Amino acid sequence: MQEPIDLGAWLVEHPAASYIMRVDGQSMSGAGINDGDLIVVNRAKKPKTGAIVVALVHGDRTLKRLRYIDGRHWLVPEAEGFSDILVDEHVEIWGTVVGVARKMA
Repeated sequence: MQEPIDLGAWLVEHPAASYIMRVDGQSMSGAGINDGDLIVVNRAKKPKTGAIVVALVHGDRTLKRLRYIDGRHWLVPEAEGFSDILVDEHVEIWGTVVGVARKMA
């Protein structure tokens, strides 16, 4: 590398509308996001179909891929053993995932 990389500037496009959170669970392991990883979430970026989003479902946070299936939006996991969640009045999208980081052993 010839120039240093500022990971904060590279990953955080909208600092006032972004946050970092630690992943708790394996529901997105098929997308390469594992338990204990840090994700960068942008609240200013409009969630689009196919994006990985953080959502509040009945008061609990969840990390899933947003899909449009049969005329409705769903939160879809990327690991076996987890259920799809219909996006309804009990679901609030908290932001779009724009980055992931993990330490290697």
